[in-house]
Amino acid sequence: MKRTTYITAILITTVMVIVSSCDSKRQPGKIYMPDMAYSRAYETYAERNDSIFTTDADKKGDKIFYNNMPVTGTIQRGELFPFTVPNDSNGLIVLSAQIKNPMPPLNHADSLEAGRLFNINCAVCHGPKAENNGPLAPKIGGVKSIIAASPGYADGRIFFVMTYGQNNMGSYASQLDRRQRWMIVQYIRTLEPKATAAPAVVATAAKDSTAKPTVK
Repeated sequence: MKRTTYITAILITTVMVIVSSCDSKRQPGKIYMPDMAYSRAYETYAERNDSIFTTDADKKGDKIFYNNMPVTGTIQRGELFPFTVPNDSNGLIVLSAQIKNPMPPLNHADSLEAGRLFNINCAVCHGPKAENNGPLAPKIGGVKSIIAASPGYADGRIFFVMTYGQNNMGSYASQLDRRQRWMIVQYIRTLEPKATAAPAVVATAAKDSTAKPTVK
């Protein structure tokens, strides 16, 4: 009797599992371990429940603090040349001046690409020669001439401005990766006027005050 009961229970269970797992050809079977079937990763741009999450650092003790920003010091996959200078006045004036362009001189193909990136992202305001005469410059106002300023700026400062923005100019870190920004810095250097050599001083022979006049 007991054996018959066990067999009957097993058969019923098997039938239920088969029926429940094959109830629709468009739907997967029943999920035994949902944590393995569905990702629990937090979606960055998903709507947050304000009763649980907060973007205010002062309230992170009461709620879960999440500010949509990557962890400090992390680098995007495939991106090169970490730039750790902070976005403040000390970073702009002092620290950025100590940063040199980490890239080697551009070859011909990279120079063309740098020029293309400059014309797409920069020339619309600064102009093709970086002289603040782009088509949007009169509408925005306050557009600076890169050429007038760049000779006195280190590569790191130019990169800093492209990374964080300054005044009316916004950040281009989301449009251009680090390598592309460093390429543009090198391209800007090619637009700077070439230093002209000082005119050679023609030494004139001093007249000998003791020389006697020639008598014809």
